[in-house]
Amino acid sequence: MKILAIDSSAAVASVAILTDEAVLAEYSTDYKKTHSQTLLPMIDEVLRMTETDPAEIDAIAIAAGPGSFTGLRIGAATVKGLAMVWNVPIVPVSTVAGLACNLAGTDASVCPLMDARRRQVYTGIYGFEGTTIVEYMPDACMTIEETMEKVNAMGRKVIFLGDGVDVYADRLASMVTVPYSVAPIHLRKQSAASVGWLGLSYASQGKTVSAEAFVPTYLRVSQAEREREERIGKQ
Repeated sequence: MKILAIDSSAAVASVAILTDEAVLAEYSTDYKKTHSQTLLPMIDEVLRMTETDPAEIDAIAIAAGPGSFTGLRIGAATVKGLAMVWNVPIVPVSTVAGLACNLAGTDASVCPLMDARRRQVYTGIYGFEGTTIVEYMPDACMTIEETMEKVNAMGRKVIFLGDGVDVYADRLASMVTVPYSVAPIHLRKQSAASVGWLGLSYASQGKTVSAEAFVPTYLRVSQAEREREERIGKQ
């Protein structure tokens, strides 16, 4: 199986092409450009560099959320359009689980921390049995304090990663009571190769959706929707 994988859920834009045997190409950038500027040219580049005809793509894996509302919508529009044109299914992958897969094979718990603003993080807690991912706590949007309570309650050593690590570094140092470490910078943020690796497993299990059926997973309403509800509440 050959799949295209995409992650536009945070500041990093990442695109990869994978088979069951190898990551053929990965292109990631985290530098002052919007996903609307970068995503399609990056996809075109990895297809060109690997001499991949779109007819060879069996499915498209995408980091389906949670994450940036704008990033998720740009990613969703991109993969829905490509999936329709190429007539292939979409493989939705949790952004948080995909991020955890950067550390596949570790014997520690893995806790991604994605900065969700408003003093909250998108998070989950995962582990690995060999290279099989295990969900200890499902994806959630919660405060960093609530997250650390969950981590401490597990009583296991843990590795943190994600852009929330830098934002909440002081909270980790003061609140974590179990042995912990932080992933190195080359493994700390989103990777389409990790999304694709998990996507290959999901695709083999039939966990796919059509382009028409795919919708991102937001976990909470957008700022515009919150402001609208507040205005209505004041009327």
